Amino acid sequence: MKFFPTSTRFRVRRGAVIAVLLVLVFAVAATLAVQAYTNARHHRAQADRVLRDYAAFAAARVANAAAKEIYWAVTPPLKALEQAHEAAPGKPLPDPKHLHFDPMFKEFSIAPYIRFTFSMDLGTHELKTWGQQVPTHVRQWMTDTLPVHTRVVYDTSWHMGSVLGQPDGERRYVVYRVLRDEDGSLRTAIGFETKPAALRPLVEQAVNRFSEHGSYGPLLPRALVGSVQYDSMGSVIVTDRFGVEIYRSAAQYASPLAARDTIGTDMGDLFALTTLRGELADQLIIGGLPRSRLPLILSLLGLTGVLIGIALFQLRRESQLARLRSDFISGVSHELRTPLAQIRMFSETLTLGRVRSDDERRRSLAIIDQEARRLTHLVENLLHFSRSERQTTHITPEPTKLAPLIQEVIDGFAPLAAARGATIAATVPEDLIVPADPGAMRQMLLNLLDNAVKYGPAGQEVRIGASRENGAARLWVDDGGPGIPRGDRERVWVRFWRLERDRDSAVAGSGIGLAVVRELATLHRGRAFIDDTAPTAGAGTRVVIELPA
Repeated sequence: MKFFPTSTRFRVRRGAVIAVLLVLVFAVAATLAVQAYTNARHHRAQADRVLRDYAAFAAARVANAAAKEIYWAVTPPLKALEQAHEAAPGKPLPDPKHLHFDPMFKEFSIAPYIRFTFSMDLGTHELKTWGQQVPTHVRQWMTDTLPVHTRVVYDTSWHMGSVLGQPDGERRYVVYRVLRDEDGSLRTAIGFETKPAALRPLVEQAVNRFSEHGSYGPLLPRALVGSVQYDSMGSVIVTDRFGVEIYRSAAQYASPLAARDTIGTDMGDLFALTTLRGELADQLIIGGLPRSRLPLILSLLGLTGVLIGIALFQLRRESQLARLRSDFISGVSHELRTPLAQIRMFSETLTLGRVRSDDERRRSLAIIDQEARRLTHLVENLLHFSRSERQTTHITPEPTKLAPLIQEVIDGFAPLAAARGATIAATVPEDLIVPADPGAMRQMLLNLLDNAVKYGPAGQEVRIGASRENGAARLWVDDGGPGIPRGDRERVWVRFWRLERDRDSAVAGSGIGLAVVRELATLHRGRAFIDDTAPTAGAGTRVVIELPA
């Protein structure tokens, strides 16, 4: 079982707590985003309701004005008929040609549109008409409609009623007034029938009064719309109950800010549809129409998620780094312990005089020298690693012949190779010169040789080669080991990282050797990589250092 140090376990627990807190922060942010979106929707819904109320207010004003115009237009002829009836009860009413009255407003008179006058006994349903001949189906429609209309719809406060109908598809507009008999009962209906076309100029006249200098003033309060003119404020359409259009304003706007109001059943069941211009919404709402905050909310939530994701990723990296550092310390400790134990043991043997022959003395000294070299090599890597962490690593390139430098490294590393039963062979052109730091080159070669000998089989031959290709110098080291899987050939250059198969093996390792090689190669403006071509069929690894030549 593998045990981690207390500090490592503490870091793991701290990382887990921070991860949970970050997730909770995102949950809080998501909750706040949902709440903000809900509030924004609520504010927008309230603004829409206010705008619809304004549209309804405008429709009500148009309907009221149209009703007044119709009332003022039909009242004078109704009064003239009533006066004629009172002056000569029981005698015929005047026909349209002899019906004299003064229009309440001189701009428009309904007289040219009147086709006939009539009188109806509501008890007997007897209908008498004067003027144009009335078709039978129109008479029947009036006989059937007026008695019911007087009971259900007729407004005694306005003293008039009107019916807009389509008997057999023929449009008729009837206006009447009900007179009381001696006992006060509503008995006789008198009135006239006019062309429905008369309604259009009346409605248009009503709509035109909503202007800067009109008698009704602006359609909406000036405090809301400012200097916006009526014709830029909205559009109006008036229809009857059959859906037939009676009036349409010149300007029409497509907008959801629309409302419909009735001009009145006593005015013939007409309806006014008012649509406010969409661009007017910002002026009607104090502070302007609420804008959608969904893109901003989603952007901020997404940014929060990304930042938390980055933080979690960094926590994961920190956790992995802590584990790798723990493995690194364990590996370095193991690598230090073995040579130190060997040096101590053989130095004690020599100090106490326990050697039995000169050959045994020479062997002990050779082992001490070998283990000291190994310690030196390990310390060099650790020192470079420390300088790299502080970003203080520097090199001094100079023209360097590779052949003697490589031979020097081989001679120094030979005892370590021999201890593992390996031999080293080199094939390097004598004239190959590269701009390189000799000390850095020695460290790179020693790291590659150490890896080749350490992870290769006993008795193998490690080969070093070099060549000049396309203006670059290539130096490579071949071993006879099991090779590196293609999927791991980039990961082996990461600090502290070791192959899965080597982590639990008896081979000690710090996991920084190849990382040091790549960093030094990069400082030389070169590169280090693992060649796809195995040095031997089906086995071995070729590690290449490529430098500018």
